[in-house]
Amino acid sequence: MLSIIPILFGVSVITFGLVHLTPGDPISQMVALNPDVTASQEAQLRARYGLDGPVWQQYLTWMGNVLTADFGTVIRTNREVSAIVLSRLPETIALGLFGWAFALIIAIPTGIYAAVNKDEFGDTVSRFLALSGISIPNFWLGLMLILVGALWLGWWPVLAPSRLSLYHPQMLWYLILPGLTIGTASAASIMRVMRTSMTEEMNKEYVTAARAKGLPERQVVLKHVLRNSLISVVTLAATLTAGIVAGSVVVETVFNWPGLGREFIQAITTREVNLIMAITLFTGVFIILANLLADILYAVLDPRIRYD
Repeated sequence: MLSIIPILFGVSVITFGLVHLTPGDPISQMVALNPDVTASQEAQLRARYGLDGPVWQQYLTWMGNVLTADFGTVIRTNREVSAIVLSRLPETIALGLFGWAFALIIAIPTGIYAAVNKDEFGDTVSRFLALSGISIPNFWLGLMLILVGALWLGWWPVLAPSRLSLYHPQMLWYLILPGLTIGTASAASIMRVMRTSMTEEMNKEYVTAARAKGLPERQVVLKHVLRNSLISVVTLAATLTAGIVAGSVVVETVFNWPGLGREFIQAITTREVNLIMAITLFTGVFIILANLLADILYAVLDPRIRYD
């Protein structure tokens, strides 16, 4: 838990520095759109929003505000950054959860089947599909799903329905395509690890002993082998959390999904530093908590870890 502090500090420093190394800021873009603004007026705007000092001073000011739960405002719209993040957060969480659900529901049964039927036709097909899922870029997969599911078959709308609640059935139906897009690569990776881990576990002595006792093969696989194999899957799942979060930026843009990823792209385009930093820190906290949850699940799956 204490490691969260230096990690987030490092993330904030690097992100803040990279944003300021990029040419332009919100004030310069506003001035470019309005040639009547004088140099003195531009200087007043920079002083008003704290953009007139050196980078290190701007960072210390921003960090001091964050420690008091003040993430600032968006210069263009004068909206509170925290309000924007909270308003976009449910859509991103829904998309991420759907992607994870799809990945686990597909990957774990397929990995079990491939391990039990090693080197057979079904195993070969599953490995081919896993390699394809890892290799296909998610933005291309999203465009192909829109082409087939929305344009050719007409089963899904091309754009997200407006003026509908996130939990409306029509909105959830639209969530299927972006959810499949964001979860495919994770499903493929988890399936490969699941197959490899179960194949290794099935050759160990405790499995041979369980079979010698006359336990049904189904019980041996699902009760003993599966539980020990899930440790590797949990490790990979925590690592893939970063991929799910990063992939949401592209997927939300492709599907015009109103989440944090699309808001993040718009913030980068307009150089809204406060919004960029808030979304980056939230993403960092989310990934750290996912890895913390993985550490807790290790002890649940393998009680020996508790005594180490």
